[in-house]
Amino acid sequence: YNSRMFCTRWNGLEKGSIFDDALDDKEYEGNLIYLLKSGSEFIRNNSKVRFVKEAQYRVDKPDYAERAVTEALVNALIHRDYIVLGSEVHIDMFDDRVEITSPGGMFGGGSIQEYDIYSIRSMRRNPVIADLFHRMKYMERRGSGLRKIVSETEKLPGYTEAYKPEFSSTATDFRVILKNVNYNLEGDAHQVIHQVTHQVIELSTVSKQILAFCTTPKSKKELAVFCGFKDLRNFTLKHINPLLESGQLEMTIPDKPKSRNQKYITVRSE
Repeated sequence: YNSRMFCTRWNGLEKGSIFDDALDDKEYEGNLIYLLKSGSEFIRNNSKVRFVKEAQYRVDKPDYAERAVTEALVNALIHRDYIVLGSEVHIDMFDDRVEITSPGGMFGGGSIQEYDIYSIRSMRRNPVIADLFHRMKYMERRGSGLRKIVSETEKLPGYTEAYKPEFSSTATDFRVILKNVNYNLEGDAHQVIHQVTHQVIELSTVSKQILAFCTTPKSKKELAVFCGFKDLRNFTLKHINPLLESGQLEMTIPDKPKSRNQKYITVRSE
């Protein structure tokens, strides 16, 4: 129950309206391996890879360490409290950081702020889930996940102590903050040169998916499921309406846009 993950890429450094200030958002529901892979893919698609040219080679500089992301998501999925009704793991991405928040505080009480992550003992709220993740090679048994998040981030080109991951917990949730090592904390504009923005690529890919899928008429629900979206209203605003306005997509019942039998078809170019 409550096996869900909500992912949002916010525009800027703070949360806002999901309709006006979110560059991308996805909702996933299903088995834990599916959530792990979907969350990892969402962060990868909304991250940037920069590079530095050396004399005879190029050094890639990803925003986040892939292993650190995996460890943070595994931690959220195996240690969260699944009893809390209407709860889910949240991934909130900002220009300068990723916040991964899971329901349920520290198992056994207290807060992570009180502990030294290098000497903390392993405590498992969900031992069966932890055992299965270990058997599938997604985690170790020794409670080294938080230390691994730090050590993997330290390996990134351009890392300094200012980008060290942060951990916090309350009685109701646990949060891991991964800092974007390519985000210039002092605002130097040179840091945005040579970046590859996957977000623009992804939005373009969704449009292409829709147009390719609608060579025969498809309903809005069919389109949303095909493209991996749960929020029909947001999916319509961000992806279907722009294609209708540009003339690339059209309704099969244009006189009744809100008809429950409404479908969409790609406009063939002559």
